[in-house]
Amino acid sequence: MNTLRSGWIITQRDLLHWVRQPWTPIFSLLFSVALLLMFGLLFGGAIDIPGGGYVDFLLPGMLALTMMFGLEATTSAMANDAKKGITDRFRSMPIGSASVALGRVGADMASSAVELAVLIGGGLLIGWRITSDFGSAALAVLLLLALRFALLWVGVYLGLAFRGDSTTMAVQTLIWPVGFLSTVFVSAETMPGWLAAVTVWNPVSATATAVRELFGNPTGATSGILADHAVALAVGWPVLITAVFLPLSAYAYRRLRS
Repeated sequence: MNTLRSGWIITQRDLLHWVRQPWTPIFSLLFSVALLLMFGLLFGGAIDIPGGGYVDFLLPGMLALTMMFGLEATTSAMANDAKKGITDRFRSMPIGSASVALGRVGADMASSAVELAVLIGGGLLIGWRITSDFGSAALAVLLLLALRFALLWVGVYLGLAFRGDSTTMAVQTLIWPVGFLSTVFVSAETMPGWLAAVTVWNPVSATATAVRELFGNPTGATSGILADHAVALAVGWPVLITAVFLPLSAYAYRRLRS
């Protein structure tokens, strides 16, 4: 209980920073909207998707990719706090070892909810439609937030364990290949066999495909594990990632030194 209470206080601290300096979350949101418009409007007429239009295929994938982009901001924030000695001040207090990370994750999850709402609204404006029932759509949103929650713990661990100036650049180098080597923009069935085999096991691919299915959009998957078990994978991957990186984050926090 003390860990949760302390985490909530730190969440409020991070949210207050965003209120006073809102440009970081605003630019992050604008970047996601720009990607959506670029791919949806520029390439939408050139890519055929069986069972629907490209915008209906793209938007759920972009939502999944946006959830991954939160990793960078979390890594940078945790690394900066550690380098400036702020985290050491927290370590001197009688709070749980997961409280600081939990606070940062809580603030980022609040930001994620706003990003999802804006992107969903933007998608509706450019022609995307949800054709499923409310329960399925709500589950899709929960799966997106679950992916974000899990990946944030990866960011927390990287920020605490690797505090060098090149940490953010290294994370960017990791995010882009993993994000694009997925089914966000095109179906795995259009890729060479060896590349498709890698792509279908990407957690972003699982969430993107599951969200398409739950929103009632074309999935681009007619056979294979994503066609048959996308929702199960979209649940399993975040659980596995969280189970690995949450304890690692707590360990990195305890081992932290100035």
